[in-house]
Amino acid sequence: MTVHPTALVEAGVDIGPGTSVWDSVHIRGPATIGSQCIIGEKSYIAYGVTIGDRVKVNAFVYICTGVTIEDGVMLSAGTIFTNDRYPRAATNDLSQLKSSEPDEETLETTVRQGATIGAGAIIGPGIEIGRFAMVGMGAVVTRSVPDFTLVAGNPARRIGAVCRCGQRLDDGPEATCKACGLQYTISGSVVTEL
Repeated sequence: MTVHPTALVEAGVDIGPGTSVWDSVHIRGPATIGSQCIIGEKSYIAYGVTIGDRVKVNAFVYICTGVTIEDGVMLSAGTIFTNDRYPRAATNDLSQLKSSEPDEETLETTVRQGATIGAGAIIGPGIEIGRFAMVGMGAVVTRSVPDFTLVAGNPARRIGAVCRCGQRLDDGPEATCKACGLQYTISGSVVTEL
């Protein structure tokens, strides 16, 4: 494990072997970071976050409370997660600042194994990004993304399917990846490995 001297890693953070934490990162405790991960410069990881093994978190990524990142995920530069369905700074009468602690409006988000989130994407609260799915750069994700699905835009919409290797698949009832040869069936928005 390597932690840059400018990184702030709070008490209660568990970091696995082979993980590198770069400059000016802030990880709040308790949180769990798996093995062989890269946490890029100036990223923020809130308390209660769980990150699996072999995850790449590029620079300037914001991961809030309630987010789980499974193994082999890529979070590109500037990815932002949100967790509050009805965010407000103060109470209804504006007489008190609201607590930042999780409450009934705090929704959990999961990024499943092998998924990639493109640079500058924003992930809304209560979202599930499926296995090996791919979110295009700058996308605003407001609903869950199925396995092996490629989404892009604001709001993010399905524009195709992707292989485990990341290459786009031809639409049709059956698809073979031109790069690695893996085979899939595609039925509507459901992509299944053969």
